[in-house]
Amino acid sequence: MKEKLGYLTEFMLIEKGIDVLRFDETFLLKSLQKRMDETQCSVKEDYYRLLEQNGEESDEFLNSLQISYSEFFRNPLTFSVLEKIVLPSLAIKKGTVKRHEIRIWSAACSGGQESYSLSMLLNEFNAGKAISQDFRIFATDISESHLGVARKGQYPRTALNMITLKRLNEWFSKKGDMYSVKSQLKENIDFSVFDLLNPDFSCPPASIFGDFDIVFCANLLFYFKPEFRTKILNKISHCMADGGYLITGETEREILMQNNYQEIFPQSAIFRKV
Repeated sequence: MKEKLGYLTEFMLIEKGIDVLRFDETFLLKSLQKRMDETQCSVKEDYYRLLEQNGEESDEFLNSLQISYSEFFRNPLTFSVLEKIVLPSLAIKKGTVKRHEIRIWSAACSGGQESYSLSMLLNEFNAGKAISQDFRIFATDISESHLGVARKGQYPRTALNMITLKRLNEWFSKKGDMYSVKSQLKENIDFSVFDLLNPDFSCPPASIFGDFDIVFCANLLFYFKPEFRTKILNKISHCMADGGYLITGETEREILMQNNYQEIFPQSAIFRKV
């Protein structure tokens, strides 16, 4: 790996402070090839020269490594189990302790779809109740540009395919060709920059002390080498409240089971530490 990408890894570490060797080799090489194709560089040496001469290209390469794909209610079964089982059980638990707030961390939140999906669930959970369940969602991403999209909360109709018509009418307002999330969904979400592999922070500073009841870290782990997956999972486990839930992607079950997590409901991708 180092022999194949030696110059690139050194350049990105010096220029951007990012160790790209954290990423899975296949993913990293595909990202490099994509940038070479888009800049019409036929060999790596030509692309490396472009990096030296064009300061913007290093930003473009770094952006190509940021996992930006997300959807509203991406795994319907996951959100169904959250709605029907996890949230009610957490609400009962909160009724017996001093801290009543449900705390959720949406790690690698990308454009905010996951965070707003969670906000919809919790607002709907509170609807009609005499006493509302307090909640706070801490949404983080390494990319400031992704967070800009998330904070804005505006999406084209094609991005809302998993949203029911009822939710579309209740939680979005149409402005031209775009749909904007209503302000109520934003009230309990805090968006901030956070690098999951930054050794200086054990949890997002905005959350102060972590203690998360639910952590979403979906469709991210398989982009990293095993040793970095372990570092991310260790950080998450230290941030979680006792009995907290970790939610991943559908294809990451094996990774979680290899790290002493147990799925609480078959195929839900919702785990607890054993």
